[in-house]
Amino acid sequence: MGAGVVYALIGGLVVAAYLSRSTRKKQSLPYPPGPKPLPLVGNVLDIPLKQLWLGATEWAKRYGEIVHLNVFGVSLVFLNSADVAFDLMEKRGAIYSDKPKLVMCGELCGCENMVAFNGYGDQMRRYRRLMQKALGTGAIKQYEPLLEIESHPFLRRLIAKPANYVDHIRRYAGTLTLGVVYGHQVTSDNDPHFRMAEDCVGILANEIASGGGIWPVDVFPSLQYLPNWFPGAGFKAKAVVWKKKMEDWVDEPFQAIKEKMKTGAAPSCFCSVLLEDSKTTDHQLEFDVKWTANSMYAASLDTTITVMSHFIHAMVNNPDVVAKAQKEIDAIVGNGRLPNFKDRANLPYVECVWTETLRWAVPVPLGLPHRLMEDDVYKDMFLGKGSLIFANIWAMLRDEKLYPNPEQFNPERYQVPVDEVTEKKRDPRHYVFGFGRRQCPGKHLIESSGWLLMAAMLATLDFKKAVDEHGNVIEPDVTFDNSVFRTPSVFKCDIRPRSEQALKVIGGEL
Repeated sequence: MGAGVVYALIGGLVVAAYLSRSTRKKQSLPYPPGPKPLPLVGNVLDIPLKQLWLGATEWAKRYGEIVHLNVFGVSLVFLNSADVAFDLMEKRGAIYSDKPKLVMCGELCGCENMVAFNGYGDQMRRYRRLMQKALGTGAIKQYEPLLEIESHPFLRRLIAKPANYVDHIRRYAGTLTLGVVYGHQVTSDNDPHFRMAEDCVGILANEIASGGGIWPVDVFPSLQYLPNWFPGAGFKAKAVVWKKKMEDWVDEPFQAIKEKMKTGAAPSCFCSVLLEDSKTTDHQLEFDVKWTANSMYAASLDTTITVMSHFIHAMVNNPDVVAKAQKEIDAIVGNGRLPNFKDRANLPYVECVWTETLRWAVPVPLGLPHRLMEDDVYKDMFLGKGSLIFANIWAMLRDEKLYPNPEQFNPERYQVPVDEVTEKKRDPRHYVFGFGRRQCPGKHLIESSGWLLMAAMLATLDFKKAVDEHGNVIEPDVTFDNSVFRTPSVFKCDIRPRSEQALKVIGGEL
């Protein structure tokens, strides 16, 4: 996503918020501090073209833990400390858990029932209960055998074509999610369910959600009733095509697992676990399961790709970390098999590497915006209904008081003894998956699968900087072009098996 998309994304959210903002009487309390707005346009010129989280963090240094901007009359509020985020998004979650409503994305393209775009209400509460039941901390253990099985083919693909590491991570994340959610086994990159999911995630990220600009129908909803032949109504034709793809993506894998359940051939998965609890046909339950299942794919895919790409980047730049982690794995696990979940408690340094990867990566630096559902007051500052609330996770995980030298990848920081309160506060898991009632629904799956994949890579692979044909080292420089996810651009590196024994464990060949 380029600079235009940043404005498109914020602009689309702003117009949606504008349509639903409060008609309150003039209030007497001040807004939170922030850059001085211009007449009419407000702070639109203050918004950075790229990496908005960096600009938000500079505002935090100047104005404090909560910052207010005005864009065309709509409030953007940045929460820059964990304490403020917990106070508002957690303790006052009943009014801070809504989402902006966009006509193009929701009604016309058929995404309104997806978790990420669904407003806060009874439907979202039903979704949350289902996701907690089937993918909560305890429930995720039933999927661990599947996660362990998928590590081997990932490693074989990676050593065969290391330059395509992002594609291999995408295949791994997609395969796991389809297996965990639908009980579907992906056997090739051309698997129809896998290709459909990849196609639709791409449409969501690069077409619907960004749109190449602000969709006029979001500003003027009546445009949705224009005849298709009318000049300027081309968005309707696009929406028809995209909506059909989204509907097929939601329906086809869900119908496939239902058919397997009828014949008794369905493996344990998100859908089968939830549907088996219903003794009779419950159309409301089926609807909710179908849409939460679909949302899981998009929720876990980009986060997994982002975190694991950062992990590889960190290992290439920190060979001492790799060596120390490998020494621990060799001592506890040996070299005859891959690490598994039973080993996790006995690999404290590897755990520190994973924890630091989550902190250092910050996959979604500003989270996904929440919409304030009613006027609120916090520390004698006014927050208006319809405000878009951003949790500045980047600032929280770059807090120098909590993480000295925060730009350094340093797993040892978690081995420094601290009191219980600080121990909890410095754990990035409390921040990276969002806050309150809109936390990432796939967080436990990402946590488990990410740790296992990282441990498997450390156990069997060496990571080095690439060299050119003249023997010169190529520094793995990266850029960040996505407006939402802090996904690093592809970089050159040297990934290869540690030894012949590691190759045997992987099951590959040189």
